[in-house]
Amino acid sequence: MSHSLETVLYTAHTRTTGGREGAGRSSDGALDVKLGTPGTGQPGTNPEQLFAVGWSACFIGAMQLASRKLGIRLPDDTAVDASVSLGKTAGGAHYALAARLTVTLPGLDEAAKRQLVEEAHQTCPYSRATRGNIDVELRVA
Repeated sequence: MSHSLETVLYTAHTRTTGGREGAGRSSDGALDVKLGTPGTGQPGTNPEQLFAVGWSACFIGAMQLASRKLGIRLPDDTAVDASVSLGKTAGGAHYALAARLTVTLPGLDEAAKRQLVEEAHQTCPYSRATRGNIDVELRVA
């Protein structure tokens, strides 16, 4: 099911050349990265790393919203460790992604941690975009 945007809050504009061995830059110059193919030892980041960082940042933002909604104070040292794996589907027919988000919420009890993570996973745009499309594992540290 697709959802049309009623209100656009922000649009990122980038230009990438050279694919996995190229470079990417945002229109405002805030992002300017050299790209490298994973596992080759080449300098540069790769799309999986960029996706993991973007999703982690977005997920923390969603937990901030959830904390206000649920009346739970989000710890200052909240962190998300993301693992994004690139692989092939059964039979090797297609490339696919899988992800694991490990959320650290020091000082909160297990019930509060679980509430924040579940609420954030329902509202985070990255979580919503990937739901049903890739394997996602959520862990609470």
